[in-house]
Amino acid sequence: MNSNPSVDAISADLSGDVVAAQNSTLLRKIGWQGAFWVASGVPALVLFSIGAIAATVGKPSWLVWMLSISFGFIQAFTYAEIAGLFPHKSGGASVYGAVAWVRYSKFIAPVSVWCNWFAWSPVLAIGSGLAAGYILNAMFPPDAVINTWQITLLDLSFIKSDLALRINATFIVGAAVLLSVFGIQHGGILRSARVTMVLGITALIPLMLIGLIPIITGDVAQLNFLPIAPLSYDDAGNVIDGLWGIEGWKLMAGGLFIAAWSTYGFETSVCYTREFKNPKSDTFKAIFYSGLLCIAVFTLVPIAFQAHLGLGHLVTPAVLDAAGNVVTPAVYDGMLAPEIYSGMGVAAALSDMIGGGKIIGNILMIMLVLALMLSIMTSMAGSSRTLYQASVDGWLPKYLSRVNEHGAPTPAMWTDLCFNLVLLLMSDYVFVLAASNVGYIMFNFLNLNAGWIHRLDRPDWLRPYKAPTILLALGTVLSFVNLALMGLGADIWGDGTLKTGLFFASLIIPVFIFRHYFQDKGQFPKAMLEDMYIANDDGGGKRAGVLPYLALIAGVLVVAFFHSL
Repeated sequence: MNSNPSVDAISADLSGDVVAAQNSTLLRKIGWQGAFWVASGVPALVLFSIGAIAATVGKPSWLVWMLSISFGFIQAFTYAEIAGLFPHKSGGASVYGAVAWVRYSKFIAPVSVWCNWFAWSPVLAIGSGLAAGYILNAMFPPDAVINTWQITLLDLSFIKSDLALRINATFIVGAAVLLSVFGIQHGGILRSARVTMVLGITALIPLMLIGLIPIITGDVAQLNFLPIAPLSYDDAGNVIDGLWGIEGWKLMAGGLFIAAWSTYGFETSVCYTREFKNPKSDTFKAIFYSGLLCIAVFTLVPIAFQAHLGLGHLVTPAVLDAAGNVVTPAVYDGMLAPEIYSGMGVAAALSDMIGGGKIIGNILMIMLVLALMLSIMTSMAGSSRTLYQASVDGWLPKYLSRVNEHGAPTPAMWTDLCFNLVLLLMSDYVFVLAASNVGYIMFNFLNLNAGWIHRLDRPDWLRPYKAPTILLALGTVLSFVNLALMGLGADIWGDGTLKTGLFFASLIIPVFIFRHYFQDKGQFPKAMLEDMYIANDDGGGKRAGVLPYLALIAGVLVVAFFHSL
């Protein structure tokens, strides 16, 4: 029987000198460099949607990535400030933002945490699925039986056309990848940081090499980038430059919407404040240097990708039936190739970019698989700690607040793993990414606005890092810009994307009701009460007044208006 007491994160350790009891809390074992390497999987997220964005937006896709990482970098300063307010908490910006919102609504605050988790968690399924696809495509021809067999378990076409749950070789190999990452993370944050440092050095080399080659060689054809016009087609299906009407702006908004899922992701580096040896200085350094790395990768790699592939041309026209319905879709090459949209052909395209023959190509393929494993480790580390801290704070069921002898939140990790094994069964990873990104945009909206709410409600709290007011204001503006992009562009990835994402966001309500009203009898845990300053109300009042409610109303109106367009 375990004799260790169960204590919360605050009482266990408000200073880095206290040795916490096993099975009670996360452990302070890393510096900002450790968080940097754990978060170094974020640049690999460019592999998840670079093909889909290029095949959907067309020539402006390189501009989409540059704008999106710029937005993400500006927003990071708000997250760095609010993370510094809570050095005893884990779980990232959503947890710190929830404290800002909870005094205004018990039900809005958990939405922040939940949306962050279900946006980040699918990285596990999508990343392992892509890695499995890369491995299978490298070892077997596309028409080999191992690549074509599948057993359909459930038809989900009522959500999106051709969506289904299925078992195939990709699922089996992907599940093996997930389990291997789980095994590494079971040993705690220090072992995870060490492994990710090795993976990071190995995996980021090909990404940076790919990004730098066109600049070094000068192989950047102007025709592949200009004019900056949205993708369009003539009546015969040939690719042409479109016009900047509402349809063109929908494509651009959809591209910026889906890119945000990757480019904003380095905010996960502040998930580990509870495990920093010196959270006061490590928090800002972790997110700042992670952001600089992401700026380099998310700018250079899409430019190189587009320079090499070009937009593409019609290869095989669409086949129509007598009624004019499409029987077989048109096939294109370049960035419009179907394997580029799905992501399965991205590794082969990047391998071909540097030349060197089959051996060099296979080596690069292995390094890109390692890059995907790195992103999976980043996601599992961050999303499991979000579940852990949400449980400690009273948002999610109590079982998630336990950790193992290494300080790893294993019940949360098991929950992540099981959820993603279901997602791994899905036949369309781009749809999964887009639907989960609805939650991510909602999380960003709530937490960028949490910055100014904390400023108003907690003006005297110690801020190891205080963001310039202009950047805090820009972050607030971008929170509404993100909602506009979601309203206008989410459904270009499937008609049910926005509704599916909003449905998943609403699932937190019954979960929170069970925890708060049934398990906790309507009372928050002691740790959460101290953070809210309810127990000691000095400086913790609702000074923001009606402004948070007005922000929520404005956000809903922005989404509704742009979606109506």
